[in-house]
This record gives sequence, C-alpha cells and structure tokens, in this order.
Amino acid sequence: MNKIAQSVRLWFAPERVRDEGTTPDYRFSLANERTFLAWIRTALALIGGGFAVDQFLPELAWGVRAGLALGLLATGVLCALRAVNHWVRCERAMRRGEDLPVSRFPTVLSLVVAVVAVAMVVVVLFGWEGR
Repeated sequence: MNKIAQSVRLWFAPERVRDEGTTPDYRFSLANERTFLAWIRTALALIGGGFAVDQFLPELAWGVRAGLALGLLATGVLCALRAVNHWVRCERAMRRGEDLPVSRFPTVLSLVVAVVAVAMVVVVLFGWEGR
C-alpha cells in the first residue's frame, strides 16, 4: 500500500499508530494534539472568513466576492485536511524516533492568506462595486 493511502487510513483509525515504534513521552503527543487543534482553529477562521465575505459584502461585484470567498473556503478545507495529515505524520515519526516531518504547507498557507488580504485591501481602498 502506498504511503498516502496508509496515512489516510490512519486518519480514521488513529489507534493503529500505536502499532509502530515505541510510545513517546505523552507530553510530545499532547503538544502534537495542541498543534492539530491550532490548525483546526485556523481552518475554521478561514471558512468563517469565506462565509463573511460572501454574506456581508453584497456590494462587491459577484466575481470578486465569489473569488475571495471561495479562496478562503478552499484554503480552510485544505488547512483542515492538512491538520489531520500532519498530526498522523508527526505521531508516527515520534513513535519511530525519526525527525519530525517538514512541510511547505505553512508557507503556501501564508502566501494564499497574504494574496487574499492584499485583494481585500485593494477592495477596501478603491471599492469594487458590483454593477
């Protein structure tokens, strides 16, 4: 079975992570869980922002409003999926005594949020009425 499929299966059966390696200090597992929860909070904020843009900015041109809202919603979905994937990968690495996995996702997330924020600044400063 390939690594991706195995990792996704562990999303739904996290107890199987215990089949690998040795149990790490519980404080590390709890820290990993807190990191997971922080990613979930970020995902919820992005999703909430997407709905807010769509619902509370009706004066924006439909394409602009939909683009910003969908960008935020899609980023929130990706963030939530990445959270569980990162939790599993870190938990497995700790049990195996390996280095924690590295990821480009924080950089990508930051860039997407920055692009949406710049677009919102342009909209606020210059307006973009839907006509």
